[in-house]
Amino acid sequence: MTTPLELKPLTPEQDSAVAEIIRSNLRKFHLDIPGTAYYDKALDRLSAFYRQPGRAYFVLLDRGVVAGGVGVAEFRGDCCELQKLYLADEVKGRGLGYALIRRVEEKARELGYRSIYLETHTNLAAAIHVYERAGYREIPRPEGVVHGTMNKFYLKELF
Repeated sequence: MTTPLELKPLTPEQDSAVAEIIRSNLRKFHLDIPGTAYYDKALDRLSAFYRQPGRAYFVLLDRGVVAGGVGVAEFRGDCCELQKLYLADEVKGRGLGYALIRRVEEKARELGYRSIYLETHTNLAAAIHVYERAGYREIPRPEGVVHGTMNKFYLKELF
């Protein structure tokens, strides 16, 4: 019997489901534009990207079906980046974003990171609320931001 909710490392077989959840969310919030994850070259092969050292991606499974995910990858020095936290509409509003954040922060600590950065957009008001409640503080735009359309930046110390 499948447990209702599970959090597991991403496998190649789940790549397309995760990519669709991400693209669907970005379309819904009018962010299916250049300068967002919508056009990331690695989006359809996230498992290969996150298989590299210092990186990880976890999928949320709801009765065995991919319902969301979150990743962590290097940013600068001992600071990593929380990446691609998205949930399917069917599971939103259940506090699962906080569970994904806790898991990725735990993994970041295991990987030796001391702080965690993220970027988002004002169109994603619910996500901003979750990040702020999870202890992230807004910072000025760092140099070298890859997703040029993002306009909100946050940081959290892990230790």
